[in-house]
Amino acid sequence: MAAFEENPSLTAEDMARLEQLMGLDQPWYVRYWNWLTQMAQGDWGTSNVTKRPVLDMILERMPATLQLMLVAFAVELLIAIPIGILSALKQYSLFDHIATFVAFVGQAIPVFWFGLVLIIIFNMLLRNPISPSSGFDWSHFTACSDCKPLLPGGGMSPYDVQAPTIWQRIAHMILPVTTLALFGAGTYTRYMRGQMLEVIHLDYIRTARAKGLTEQRIITRHAIKNAITPVITIMALQLPTLFGGALFTETIYSWPGMGRLFYYHAQRVDYPVLMGIVMINSVLIIAFNLLADITYALLDPRVQYE
Repeated sequence: MAAFEENPSLTAEDMARLEQLMGLDQPWYVRYWNWLTQMAQGDWGTSNVTKRPVLDMILERMPATLQLMLVAFAVELLIAIPIGILSALKQYSLFDHIATFVAFVGQAIPVFWFGLVLIIIFNMLLRNPISPSSGFDWSHFTACSDCKPLLPGGGMSPYDVQAPTIWQRIAHMILPVTTLALFGAGTYTRYMRGQMLEVIHLDYIRTARAKGLTEQRIITRHAIKNAITPVITIMALQLPTLFGGALFTETIYSWPGMGRLFYYHAQRVDYPVLMGIVMINSVLIIAFNLLADITYALLDPRVQYE
């Protein structure tokens, strides 16, 4: 309504009619209940900017976000779990100190700053043609509301002619996946190292050694199985971010996902789109918190829920 209030041609009767049309003459809790009821029925409203259904816009961006976030999540685990285990087994060694230092650095560095540094290094200094820093555009099969001309003369990227190949997708994912994986791997490395250090000094590990089991069997069959249980719980709590996207990373690298969609419409104060994305994230956080509790009880028989 703020935009209409600044219009001098609108009279008080026009403003009253607009408030009634938009339902702004009702109490806030009535408006909120109406909005919530409509969302439950699949009517998420219409974007004030693109005039398109909000649900359609979100579903169009979801595949790109899931593709990027799932790959980044897999890379995080492939890096963090082995390094965390080795750091615990080689406690206070040079490898442990280096791994711990890198993990702290990965958590401390701002994602947006690290992403810009990678762009400067690989695409401005090294002129790297293998991993482009931006320009991945799916406008040939999605209605991309914030896609801009990428080539001189106003043309879009070459990918608007035909679907990008798997190698083109991989090339565009190298830098954003690296940016996301460094931060996530640092977190999981610390958790895995701490859990392994706690487990390998317990009585049942000493008993296994006394029985003559090999060190490899003790670590793989007993220590890792128990140490990774809390880490899996933390993974379940992080899963909602796979659907919500990475706001800074997707914006910096022009990745057409949920994070970039949120940023674009937040700049334009497009509340229907913002509310739809926030609602998805809220529901997923609640659902995955419940899933984490259930998973912890299934993995650890000592935990019982009455």
